[in-house]
Amino acid sequence: MSVEALISVAKGEAPADLLLLHARIVNTFAGEIEEGNVAICGERIAGIGDYQLGKEVVDLEGRYLSPALIDGHVHPESSMLHLARYAEAVVPRGISAIVTDLHEIANVKGLKGIEYMLSCARLLPLDLYFMVPSCVPSTHLETSGAHLTPKDVETALGLENAIGLGEVMNFPGVLTADREVLAKIEAAKGKLVDGHAPGVGGRDLNAYIASGIHSDHESTSYEEAREKLLRGMYVMIREGSSEKNLEALLPLVTDKTYKRCLFVVDDRSCADLMEDGDIDAVVRKSIRLGLDPVRAIQLATINTADYFRLDGLGAVAPGYFANLVVVSDLASFAVEKVFYRGKLVAEKGHPLFSPSVPEDMEMTRTMHVKPFDKGALRMPARDGASLVIEIVPDQTVTKKVEARAKVEKGFIVADVEWDILKLVVVERHKATGNIGLGLVKGFSLKKGALASSIAHDSHNIVVVGTNDEDIYVAIKEVERLQGGLVISADGSVMGSLALPVAGLLSTEPLESVVTGLERLMELAARLGCQLPHPFATLSLLALPVIPELRLTDLGLVDVLAFNLVD
Repeated sequence: MSVEALISVAKGEAPADLLLLHARIVNTFAGEIEEGNVAICGERIAGIGDYQLGKEVVDLEGRYLSPALIDGHVHPESSMLHLARYAEAVVPRGISAIVTDLHEIANVKGLKGIEYMLSCARLLPLDLYFMVPSCVPSTHLETSGAHLTPKDVETALGLENAIGLGEVMNFPGVLTADREVLAKIEAAKGKLVDGHAPGVGGRDLNAYIASGIHSDHESTSYEEAREKLLRGMYVMIREGSSEKNLEALLPLVTDKTYKRCLFVVDDRSCADLMEDGDIDAVVRKSIRLGLDPVRAIQLATINTADYFRLDGLGAVAPGYFANLVVVSDLASFAVEKVFYRGKLVAEKGHPLFSPSVPEDMEMTRTMHVKPFDKGALRMPARDGASLVIEIVPDQTVTKKVEARAKVEKGFIVADVEWDILKLVVVERHKATGNIGLGLVKGFSLKKGALASSIAHDSHNIVVVGTNDEDIYVAIKEVERLQGGLVISADGSVMGSLALPVAGLLSTEPLESVVTGLERLMELAARLGCQLPHPFATLSLLALPVIPELRLTDLGLVDVLAFNLVD
C-alpha cells in the first residue's frame, strides 16, 4: 500500500479495500463514542466519515468498533504455550499487540531464545514489541542458562521491534550503583526502561527513578502506586493469574491521572486465558468495578501505545493500523470480530488463521543434568531447628520460619504430619551437578512428589515431595521429557505435561494444555495437596528476588539479606 493510495481512499477518490459501515467508534483521543463509516486501505485506516465505496463492505449495524487491545507487560511463556498457540488464544480476545521482555526463555537460551521467539512472531497476526531483559540471570544466587552482559543488551536493542529495556528487577543493584546494572540502563539511553520495584518508596524510590527508569508494575497498594505516579512513573495496573492488584489500584485512575496508567497482566496461565481471557478480562473487570467503559479501553489501548511510543496503534484514526475489535456491548466487551492490519483474523472467539510451529532442535534439547543418584538428595541431620520456607496463601511472598525437622537414620526426611516436605532444585543448564536442598511448608502433600522445569527465573528443575524415591523419579521424568510438569507416587510416574520448547512451552493447542494441567491438579489434590495452583506456587519457590526465603540450585537464599544461608 502506497501513501498515494491511502490519500486517494481518504479523499473518496478510490474505493476502500474494506469499508466498515454504521460503526459506533470508540474514540480513545476524546474519550467518547462517535458514529460513522471506516474506510481501510491495505493495512491502515484511510478515514472516518460518510464513505460509501468499498471493494469489501461489512455492515456493523451499530456495533461498537474499538482499537484492538495492547498488553503492555506480559510474559507469554507463563501461559506454557508456544507463541503460535498463544496467539491462537489471545487474538480472538481482541489483543493485537503485546510488550514483553521474553525474560523466561532468555534465562534458558539467551539471545538465541529471544531470536527464536521473534522469528515465530513474524508469522502471526500479533505484534510483539520487545523489551530487552535487564536481569538474566536475575541474581548471582542461582545458575541460569544464560548471562546477558551490557554488551549483549546493546546488541539486543538492535533487534527487530526492540523498544527498550525490560523490568529492572535488581533494584538493590540500582540503589547500590552496581556497575553492570547501570551499564545496561545506560545502553538503553534514549529508549524506555521499565521498572520492577515492589515496596520501594521515599529516597530509595527517588534514586531508582533518577537512574532512568520510567514505569512500575509491582505496586500492590493505592499508596504505593500513588507515590510512584507522583514521582513521574507510569503505573502499570496489574491483574494476572496470581498477582491481582486491580481492585486496590483502580481508585488511582481519575480524570487527572488516567493518562499515566495502563493495564497489564504480567503473567496469565493457560487456564485463565481459556476461561477468562487476557487483557480483555482486565477491561471487563475494571468496568464491573465501576470504571467508565471508554476509559477502561483507553487504559488498554492508547495509553499503552503512547507510553511505549507505538506509532499507529491504540486508536481508530486516519493513518493508524487497522487493528480493530467489534463488540455489541462495551460493558461486557465480548469480542465478536477482530481485524489485524485490515484483515479479519478472528470471529466469535475462534481464530481464522492456522499458525505454523517452527521446529528448532536447539530449543527442544535444553535439559543438561549431571547424572546423580538418590543419595544426592539426602539432607544430613543437624542440631537444633532448621529453616523452612512457609508458603503464604494467595501471595508470591514466603515466610522464613524455623522448625525441628524429622530425622531418620541421621538424615532429615519429610514430615507429612506437620506438612514439612522436602524441596529440591536441580541445575539443568550446564550440568554443574548443583542440587539445592531445603524444606517447605504449605503443600499438604500426603504422598508422592511434584516436579517442574518452570522455576522462575532461571528455570532449573524444582521438586517438592514426601520421599526421595518419588522426588528422584519425578526429576528423571522431567529430564526425559526435555521439560515439563510431573507427578510421581509409589515409585512411578502418575501424570505429566510435556513442555519441550526450552522446558517452558508446549506446542499443543490451548485446550490440550489446559486439559493436561487440570488433570495434574486433580492428581495433586488426590495426593493431599490443598493449594489451588500447586505448580504455579512451586515455580516461584526458586525465585530469589521475592522475600523472604527461597531455594536455588546453590542453596537457601535469604532474600532480605540477599545472600545464601546455611
